[in-house]
Amino acid sequence: MRFLRFALLLTVATACSILKPTTKNDRFPGRAQLPQEEAPHVNNSLEWWYFTGHLKDVATGQTFGVEYVFFHFNPDGKQDYQMVHFALTDPQTQQFRYDYYLGKLAQPLTAALPISLTQPKAAETWTLTGQEGTYQLRARMAAHAGQAINLSTMPAKPVLLHGGTGYEQYGAVAQAGYYSYPRLAATGTIEVGGQTHQVTGELWYDRQWNCGGVNKKNVAWDWLSLQLDEPREELMLYTVHDTKTDQHIGGGSHFGEKGENLHLAETDFHLEPVTYWTSPVSKKKYPATWHLTVPAKGYDLTVTPLVPNQELNLRVFKVLNLRYWEGMCRVTGTHHGRPVTGNAYVEITNR
Repeated sequence: MRFLRFALLLTVATACSILKPTTKNDRFPGRAQLPQEEAPHVNNSLEWWYFTGHLKDVATGQTFGVEYVFFHFNPDGKQDYQMVHFALTDPQTQQFRYDYYLGKLAQPLTAALPISLTQPKAAETWTLTGQEGTYQLRARMAAHAGQAINLSTMPAKPVLLHGGTGYEQYGAVAQAGYYSYPRLAATGTIEVGGQTHQVTGELWYDRQWNCGGVNKKNVAWDWLSLQLDEPREELMLYTVHDTKTDQHIGGGSHFGEKGENLHLAETDFHLEPVTYWTSPVSKKKYPATWHLTVPAKGYDLTVTPLVPNQELNLRVFKVLNLRYWEGMCRVTGTHHGRPVTGNAYVEITNR
């Protein structure tokens, strides 16, 4: 769950049109209806199709991180906007590059399947097509030469309905539709620094909608997705912080090796920063290394970034900079006392 950085985006967009943000077109049926929820929700306040994951060069074993996301939002109930974001992490050279685009859509999105999302930027065109775990991701950065992806995915595990119903309640902050494919087998090519790599790996895919109710500047967010190697289990965890009151809420999901779905309350896990990293650009101080325990599942884990500087700076409507940290991490630790490893992506906003 990663929507807080776009609260400011919604506020600015609606302020530009002298309108208040609205969620009047959002629908809450109580349980996610698949595959219909995969399609765009007409006039939705804020929704997205979000991919993160680790990829490996089949010849050299080099590893890379990818983030690719389409955002759709309609803050005033009339005008559709789209934002696309694409990032690549190269631990070998400690390089992190990203590109993005934000603008109005000429025509509103319709509830059509399979999804077919497109965004041109300069001479490049970014696309996302497919449904139910089978997708094609194609993009080439306009802001950085020699950075591109061309990936195909298939489900390696079933869909995960967060909260058991595909709707997650974030205390009094929001209720949002939320499901994931926590393991998508990915194959294809990526281009990093002008060099093409044939890759395989596993992506984590988040689908969320009805997120426009979050428009508070005093809310901060930590989100983690973990793919464990053995056992092949997954964890999604979040903590929401109110920076004015120092109150926080947390939650998440544990997805068992055979697809067992366990909702995690805040009391079911302990997540604590161990080290911090300060950006030389924004001067913001972000948690870096995390210590995580899930006692009921026997996990005692450390999550460590593979590149310290994975900070993003997004210029919104020429009046606002949004800065946050999201990046590729490695997992080490124990499971019931036995060594365990895995991959992770972490997002930190409004810190």
